[in-house]
Amino acid sequence: MKWLRAAAFAATGREVASFARQAVLLPYDTLAPVVPAGARDGDDVVIILHGLFASAGVLRPLRTAIERHASASRAPRASRSPGRPGSARAEPPAGSVHTATMSYAPGPGVEALSERLAALVSALPGGVRLHLVGHSMGGIVCRFYAQEVADPRIVQTISMASPFGGIPRVALLGFGGARDLDVSSPILRRVLLGTARSSVPHLSIIAGADTLVRSPIAHALPGGEVRVMEARGHNTLLFDPEVAALVARRIVERRGAAR
Repeated sequence: MKWLRAAAFAATGREVASFARQAVLLPYDTLAPVVPAGARDGDDVVIILHGLFASAGVLRPLRTAIERHASASRAPRASRSPGRPGSARAEPPAGSVHTATMSYAPGPGVEALSERLAALVSALPGGVRLHLVGHSMGGIVCRFYAQEVADPRIVQTISMASPFGGIPRVALLGFGGARDLDVSSPILRRVLLGTARSSVPHLSIIAGADTLVRSPIAHALPGGEVRVMEARGHNTLLFDPEVAALVARRIVERRGAAR
């Protein structure tokens, strides 16, 4: 029992530290969407959305880690030059990985945020591959958009601690985003029913020590792949190196995928 209490204490400490880190990052990237200037046709763009009461600024460490991991995986490979024994040349990587994001206030609901996501997507080159990643409510927005729009450029969606099962009584907060996260939300039912018809693969990354919801694993999107990160809290996922490496690996694995 002592090791269980120690693990719970450690998870709580990491969650508190994550809240503090978010507080420092909240003021950043709030004025306009972050769109990669260097993205070109054939590149991969990872669009990352935050949760309620956050901002795009809290995603800065995750965006940096994803780009670093993905770039390392796509490093040029040495190959032998034909007709020149012992010589080698570098093969350029097949496309680059970029990240994009946007900030939004707590008020708008999932449909309204999906429209804002559509505007962000429209600012990207038409030939990029899209990977939609969202934390908490952001993951629900990503999945809703992927299922409703059916853009063939979307190769996958990834959610991090997203409550697809709904949160009891959250609608009492009174604004659209909260109502869409309630257990009785028509939007959540629409997402859950639509997932069976969608061909876009999904990965639910679950915070094993999530205190926002009971039985965190029950909130994974049905029919998708699930990874449980033990001893991590709801917000800890944002700054966890293993989570960032997992997301980056999925981006690289889906390189060149098309539906």
